[in-house]
Amino acid sequence: MTSVPTPIPSRTQVVLEGIKHRILTGRLTPGQALVETELAAQFGVSKTPVREALKTLAGTGLVVMNQYKGVTVREVDADMAREVYDVRLLLEPEALRRSVCHGASLDAARDALKRADEAADTAERSLANREFHRALYLPCGNPLLGRMLDEVRDQAALVSAVAWSADPSWEREATEHQEILRLALEGDADGAARTLHAHIASFVQRAFPTAEPKAQGEDGQA
Repeated sequence: MTSVPTPIPSRTQVVLEGIKHRILTGRLTPGQALVETELAAQFGVSKTPVREALKTLAGTGLVVMNQYKGVTVREVDADMAREVYDVRLLLEPEALRRSVCHGASLDAARDALKRADEAADTAERSLANREFHRALYLPCGNPLLGRMLDEVRDQAALVSAVAWSADPSWEREATEHQEILRLALEGDADGAARTLHAHIASFVQRAFPTAEPKAQGEDGQA
């Protein structure tokens, strides 16, 4: 019998999304302590929803719970970046290739690029870029593949947030995003997948030079 996930209470969900947004937009930085009483006061809730939200975020890899140090935002280093981006390099280009082969609608990806281009601040642009990537892989025809990529999505966004704080490279990435979408809309599944692979690999290599991804094959595809 298939188990049904227990729904997250609404207050916990609000706190969870609020903390996640602050982490992924740089308001809460890697290594920063997350104190239950302070967060409870900020969100106007008891400590229980905060505690449950932090447990969920620990499960997604955004925070670290330590018996002695308490809860902190996860630190980002070259090893962590390599692990996360290895998974993306293995799975995301193939998911996009399948999306294109299936003739899936990419309107959501086009809309996300438009929002990123019109974004008023870094946080809004970052969230739009995350939605762009998700809109490419989600209609791949394999729900499990989509869920696997969703599981590393927040960690990848944390890596990006740290990298962008040191070296904002929005214009370069926006150009690469446009090319990926162009190829996908033209039905060039292999070309779109190759270009996406190069986009992901070059980002982590620029941001973390010692974190060379291992997922690239001889033909440049994951």
